Amino acid sequence: MLLFKKSLVILFIISSFCAQQVSAQEIQLSPADDLQQALDNSQNGDVITLAPGSYFGNFTITKQVVLRSNKRGEATIDAQSKGHALLLKNSHITIENLTIINWGDDLTEQNSGIYSNEKINYEKVPELIIKNNLLIGDGFGIWLNHVTKAKVINNEVKGNIKLRSADRGNGIQVANVTHSHVYNNEVYETRDGVYVISSQNNLIEQNTMHDLRYGVHYMYSYDNTVKNNVAYKTRAGYALMSSRRLTITGNKTTDSEDYGFLLNFITESTFSYNHVKSVWTKPENKVLGRDGKGLFVYNSGYNTIKHNIIDTAEIGIHLTAGSEKVKIFGNSFINNPTQVKYVSNKKQEWSKDGRGNYWSNYLGWDMGNDGIGDTIFEPNDGIDKLVWQYPEMKMIMDSPAILILRWVQRQFPVLKPPGVKDSFPLMSAPSLSMNEQTVSASTLTKSNSAQSANITSASLKE
Repeated sequence: MLLFKKSLVILFIISSFCAQQVSAQEIQLSPADDLQQALDNSQNGDVITLAPGSYFGNFTITKQVVLRSNKRGEATIDAQSKGHALLLKNSHITIENLTIINWGDDLTEQNSGIYSNEKINYEKVPELIIKNNLLIGDGFGIWLNHVTKAKVINNEVKGNIKLRSADRGNGIQVANVTHSHVYNNEVYETRDGVYVISSQNNLIEQNTMHDLRYGVHYMYSYDNTVKNNVAYKTRAGYALMSSRRLTITGNKTTDSEDYGFLLNFITESTFSYNHVKSVWTKPENKVLGRDGKGLFVYNSGYNTIKHNIIDTAEIGIHLTAGSEKVKIFGNSFINNPTQVKYVSNKKQEWSKDGRGNYWSNYLGWDMGNDGIGDTIFEPNDGIDKLVWQYPEMKMIMDSPAILILRWVQRQFPVLKPPGVKDSFPLMSAPSLSMNEQTVSASTLTKSNSAQSANITSASLKE
């Protein structure tokens, strides 16, 4: 009898699934059709394909459907400068190949091109797929809240440079999101590129972000990976705040004005194989104390910073406000007028297992020909600390009095204040190898959606 009941249950499940598959339809619409009515009348599993043209209005999707066009650039959703263009109110929705424009600019109302904000039965919304779309508007581009296992792939999001940066929305906003993949998107001229808050176990990978405030912005998020992204022409390439157990690897930032990477209250994280190039405050924005920093580490402890390149920043790395217990080794500090600014009264050794960092201004020698300098490198002395405390002293930095003070400190080390010491400085810059990573930057290429899905399943912790 029990076996018979189990058979009936299995038969019911199979028949229900088959019935749903049979009822699913492929629906073709033209701009003359009522898109909202078609969405309301659709069934779970339907595929709605939009013919070329413009579809005006603010549309709500309440069924588990695919809304698409055959080719990006053919079908346009025009929200006519108000509200959300597409409001998603179900799981397992796919938005593909659409051009979405002219949604609202009210940031308080979170006006977005694509917007999903509500849980379903008190649970996160699973399996939203947003891929290969072009979004151009004033508010937020893609807003996902209370979502899991989402894929945001190969989209282009453009903001409005006529608005002040603070008045624009973020390109891709991810809040309370888990086990999701943001991959191969281009975001520019919004406020921030990818903004992540209160989210765990996500992969932000191979995105390109430029002409923004921050490329990637993290807040209150744990156990996430930021890998192989590119940011340029930003105030900060990557602003990582109040988060822990982040893996930041293989990323690049160029032409930032204030920070290459900003680490503010980041703990238990690994920062490796990243490349920072050209962080310089514009002359018209120069004020006392505002200098471009390759790495700015503020109140961030128990982290590992290894195998990175910091090249041509006004300050290579600046540590302050309790940034202790940080392992720093294998990095290359190149052409930075101030290599290190370390504001603390504690000693720090920046080497591991007999290997330190490469410093382009190191003047030591290598008699043993083992690639390790024979003299210790100390990037700062007491004069540097005085200048940090009294910036006006910069005017006399090359005076005989200052040169004599530096000489005295070198001759009598007991007078040196605590600071950074690299006991095993490298004589040459190590190559930026990706051997420790699962995926090499040289092997990552643009892929279709099927390849992206495979990467997601392999990369995320379920």
